[in-house]
Amino acid sequence: MHLQIEPLLPTHWPAVRAIYEQGIATGQATFTTESPSWEEWDRSRLVAMADAGLVVGWAALSPVSSRCVYAGVAEVSIYIAAGDRGRGVGRQLLAALVAESEVHGLWTLQAGIFAENQASVRLHGALGFRVVGRRERIGCLAGIWRDTLLLERRSQRVGVA
Repeated sequence: MHLQIEPLLPTHWPAVRAIYEQGIATGQATFTTESPSWEEWDRSRLVAMADAGLVVGWAALSPVSSRCVYAGVAEVSIYIAAGDRGRGVGRQLLAALVAESEVHGLWTLQAGIFAENQASVRLHGALGFRVVGRRERIGCLAGIWRDTLLLERRSQRVGVA
């Protein structure tokens, strides 16, 4: 599938919110149980669009800390529309996010993924992320304590001595 990847605009919000809610509904994507408002959401994010302008996924980089020593470290989020999973959307979107992160001087990307979400673990692994640990019982979702895997990717271009 050929994608057009661009910054997220307010006009994309209804489709992006629907994709996020699909991820929430799986119980395998996030501890979040409700999608936020646009005002809460409006940060640095990318959106993937198919040729016809249909939003099929989104990705985000969020700071992991406000401390200056971690200025080059960001957390990755990526969500793909249910009907477009397994079609290469995630790979293209995550690759674009990695490239964008390096343009902005980020040297480490990290992702927290539910241990059961092996499709996401494989996707991140294919783009240079590695599992660095397992966070046991890190959060409770629907009354069940869940583990997450902590993955990270170190840039080969930024922060290299």
